[in-house]
Amino acid sequence: MEIKTDDYRVWREPDSSTIFFQGFLRLNGMDGYQPIMELLLSTVEQSSSCRLDFCELEFLNSSGISMLSMFVVKVRQRGNVQMVLQGSDKILWQTKSLKNLQRLMPSLKLEFS
Repeated sequence: MEIKTDDYRVWREPDSSTIFFQGFLRLNGMDGYQPIMELLLSTVEQSSSCRLDFCELEFLNSSGISMLSMFVVKVRQRGNVQMVLQGSDKILWQTKSLKNLQRLMPSLKLEFS
């Protein structure tokens, strides 16, 4: 599945539990992020592991961070999903925000490159 505009791309390769994020995500409110949330939730419904690759996501607004927080809480409540967040230590929002998500789910693994 793929969600794509001129500003961003979010996709999952077939038969993969990795979701890739690329570009600039500046959507309006939770309604704007609903298709991405649905992609995330469908991935954890199909697999006991999930990797989110943010290495090429240059910007994520506060609504996007809220959506990710809600997703992490839902995954934590399931209790049976291993989650890895992969980011770039060169992109400031990632180093701060991804660490905050780990506070919501201590078993979440962070990888920075």
